[in-house]
Amino acid sequence: MAEFPTVTNILCTPLIAPLARPMRTASGTLPGAALALIDIETDAGITGSAYIFGYTPKTLRALSALLDDIKDIAIGGTIAPKPTFDAYQSGFRLLGVQGLMGMLISGIDMALWDALGKFCDQPVCRLLGADPVPLRAYDSYGVVDPATDRALLEESLSKGFQAIKIKLGVGSLADDMACVAGVREIIGDDVQLMIDYNQSLSAPDAIRRIEHLAAFDIAWLEEPVPSEDLAGHRQICQQSPVPVQTGENWWFPAGAANALAADASALMMPDIMKIGGFSGWMQVAGMAAGANMPISSHLFVEASAHALAATPTCHWLEHLDIARPILTEPYDVVDGCITARGPGLGIAWVSGMLDANSPSCGSSAATSN
Repeated sequence: MAEFPTVTNILCTPLIAPLARPMRTASGTLPGAALALIDIETDAGITGSAYIFGYTPKTLRALSALLDDIKDIAIGGTIAPKPTFDAYQSGFRLLGVQGLMGMLISGIDMALWDALGKFCDQPVCRLLGADPVPLRAYDSYGVVDPATDRALLEESLSKGFQAIKIKLGVGSLADDMACVAGVREIIGDDVQLMIDYNQSLSAPDAIRRIEHLAAFDIAWLEEPVPSEDLAGHRQICQQSPVPVQTGENWWFPAGAANALAADASALMMPDIMKIGGFSGWMQVAGMAAGANMPISSHLFVEASAHALAATPTCHWLEHLDIARPILTEPYDVVDGCITARGPGLGIAWVSGMLDANSPSCGSSAATSN
């Protein structure tokens, strides 16, 4: 078999991707997605690509500069993901792999898997041992107003979605009750409804609210309290009539292991950008399988479709399409499902969109591949 290509450079392109549905949460409104596109160039002419989500444009300059400072660890190695993943973790053990550092390590890992898939002419999920299969997706909303957002919710139903998630936490229990009642009336009784508080409550308040909201047949209660409050999550798990979902803010497999040990969740939702890319995800998928805990995804529709296809306890794929405007062939929803494709992650950038939406962050420019 031919030798794996060698990494020759890593480029970062920061940009703001417009959102078709601006995302309102308990913390504020996101009109666009602050993305950092990562492109790994090789001596074989193959480019591995992935993107990470900075949450706010204020992170993009720092992400770009930090990548320039740490890319030397990967340059000169091959596109085999594990040695690079291990090198970054050991190299920054004292600093830790949370925050921007962890996001970049995960992004590099995803881009390496993309390069490997392209080199082997296979989708990433096949490299992980699974065929691409249609995965149940739920349509993910921010804070909604049933009166003004009825048409959007009905459009989701027309696409075949069998589950909808909405965000709460910007008002009182009465506000939550009115919102959930309105959404349930629109989507009917046969579509699952998830609610997400984005870490905005205390444990006692979360327990009080879910005791009332459970009457609307809620599928899960997501991140009711701050993510680091494992004791609070455990308390809610013990008293909530609705399964608690958390995990999007666990950092790398160690974060998942700590939460599992604390009995802090009934369901699991790793974020592939925070859990360590595919290399970290598959470790956590093993933990979840051992605990018989269902895993759903958070953001990153494309990479998550590959990861979930290889996850023994695959549950739901989140459909929040933050990268659609910058992809030449975005992933589409078919009968409420999304299917991974290749080679690699099956993505390529729209060059004109990159030029038009790149902020001035002093970053190298990436090209379509």
